[in-house]
Amino acid sequence: MPFLYVEYFPLFVFLAIAILLAGIIFGLSYLLSSHESDAEKLSTYECGFDAYEDSRNSFDVRFYLVAILFIIFDLEISFLFPWVLSLGLISAFGFWTMAVFLIILTVGFVYEWKKGALDWE
Repeated sequence: MPFLYVEYFPLFVFLAIAILLAGIIFGLSYLLSSHESDAEKLSTYECGFDAYEDSRNSFDVRFYLVAILFIIFDLEISFLFPWVLSLGLISAFGFWTMAVFLIILTVGFVYEWKKGALDWE
């Protein structure tokens, strides 16, 4: 059993240093930051509406559309990284499967573009 402790000792040291460093960074940022609200902190943030209005204001659907498009193309990139790394090891079937996947996403992107979904106006 003592053999296991020796193998995992570097992991415990790394974990202890990471927790200590995170605590120091969090503590210093809390101590050195300003806690008063200013005009910039209370101003409109990203959505274009005032921060303290009626909560039943309707949001434009374009905000959701941009978020969904971002998620779709972000996931596409996350599928491309492992594919590129294993491109030398996979067969032609793996290559053409990803090629069809990219073609489908490109056709969808062109369709959204032609429909005007990306025009903000």
